[in-house]
Amino acid sequence: MDRRTLGSQGFEVSAEGLGCMGMTWAYGGGDEAAGIATIHRALELGVTLLDTAEVYGPYTNEELVGRAVAGRRDEAQIATKFGFALDPDDPGSRGTDGSPENARRVCEASLRRLGTDHIDLYYQHRVDPDVPIEETVGAMGELVAAGKVRFIGLSEAAPETIRRAHATHPLTAVQSEYSLWTRDPEDEVLPTLRELGIGFVPYSPLGRGFLTGQIRSLEDLGEDDWRRTNPRFQGEAFEANLRLADRVVELAEGIGATPAQVALAWVLAKGQDLVPIPGTKSPRRLEENAAAADLELSEAQVAELDRAIARDAVRGARYDESGMAMLNN
Repeated sequence: MDRRTLGSQGFEVSAEGLGCMGMTWAYGGGDEAAGIATIHRALELGVTLLDTAEVYGPYTNEELVGRAVAGRRDEAQIATKFGFALDPDDPGSRGTDGSPENARRVCEASLRRLGTDHIDLYYQHRVDPDVPIEETVGAMGELVAAGKVRFIGLSEAAPETIRRAHATHPLTAVQSEYSLWTRDPEDEVLPTLRELGIGFVPYSPLGRGFLTGQIRSLEDLGEDDWRRTNPRFQGEAFEANLRLADRVVELAEGIGATPAQVALAWVLAKGQDLVPIPGTKSPRRLEENAAAADLELSEAQVAELDRAIARDAVRGARYDESGMAMLNN
């Protein structure tokens, strides 16, 4: 697989990464053997950037990734995240904790769970509005100086926060949701990143699976699948968004690729500074997604996809009210 460079510090990674969250959390029950097999297949295909986080599980996703890369650590680049206030007595609670103490504590715990002596890319998962970003990023920079972290980044941060963070310690990447049906970063975040020389890592580049054309009703999702509660998967929003996904299916047929490959190729075509991290827990789906890195869309095809899913046509918020409150801080 081709390589791309995130940020001006020279962090070279695979053109596509692998989102590991769904292997243990959020998208229905996981199968550890399948998850490990998927990661191993990713490494075989040159997909080296593996994305996980403390909150995925919590904890179990990092543990799975650690087991998968045991004995193969030098083949992988691991990105993980901190920033939530986790309450062991209330697993569903999701406050933010951007304190320097939490940044340091989670780093040590993540290193243990991952079975490694360093994290390649350490993100603040959500900005804590009660802690100055300079304090949080200052602590992250100390972890870089200590050799425990190679590069740092933010997730779902506002442009001004990105600027302040980058002035404190150079950021290598910012991660936010970005796909054919989530175009918000194009307004201010992407221009800010390009001005500052920071890479962009789109998560959910397949619209949480919706753009694959495989989800036709909520019955296609397990009873414990978080997407059943997502506003874009509800009622009239679901039906309206299904029509948009069907347009991607139609265009993919004309291109001679799968809808997933076309949706990923669209993201890849938006700039060499973007490294999408489609998630899967299936080696077969991993192979399909990885092949998108070799699919070059013409300018006309990219423009046609832009028109097919107009920004104002997508229905439903990205998260529920509490989740939306944690974005763009």
